[in-house]
Amino acid sequence: MAPEVSRNIVEILENSRQEFNAAAGVVAEPHAKTRPEEGRWSVLECVEHVTVVEERFLSRLEEAPKLDSPRIDRQKEAELLVRVASRTNKAQAPEAVRPVGRFASLTQALEQFNAARSKTVEFAESRAAELYSLSAEHPRFGVLNGTEWMMLIAAHGRRHADQIREVRSALAQA
Repeated sequence: MAPEVSRNIVEILENSRQEFNAAAGVVAEPHAKTRPEEGRWSVLECVEHVTVVEERFLSRLEEAPKLDSPRIDRQKEAELLVRVASRTNKAQAPEAVRPVGRFASLTQALEQFNAARSKTVEFAESRAAELYSLSAEHPRFGVLNGTEWMMLIAAHGRRHADQIREVRSALAQA
C-alpha cells in the first residue's frame, strides 16, 4: 500500500475519533445516562455500543486470513464511508453489541473508546502494507478487505456521533 493511502486511512480514523469525542465529550456526566425517550439510547449507551463494536471489529480483523493477492475496490471503500455514516436507514444492533451498562460513567466509556481507536490506528499503521490482502466476513456487508473494515469502523463512529447529537438536541428541548 502506498504511504499516502495509509496516511489517508489514519486521517479518516482520527477525524472520526475527533468528531465522536466532540459529540460525546460535551455531555455532562449526570445527563449521559438519560434517554431522550423510550426505545432510544442515551449518550453513554451510544459510546458503549461504538466501543464494543470497534473492539470486536478489530479483533476480527486481527484474526483475518491473508489473501494471495490484494483486492482493491476504492468505490466500495467510498460507499461504506457514506452508507454506514448515514442515519437515513435505521438498523438494529445485534444482541452482542447492544448496550448493557458495561461502563459506570461517560468518562470511563470515552477512555475505553479512545483506547480502542488507538489500537485501530496502530493496526492500520503497522499492517498498512497488507490491509488490502486481509479478508473477513461482515454479517451485513459481506466479505471486506482490511481497508474496507477501516472505512466501516470510521463511518460507524461518525454515524453514532450524529446519533449523540440527536440525543443531545432532544434532551435540550425536553
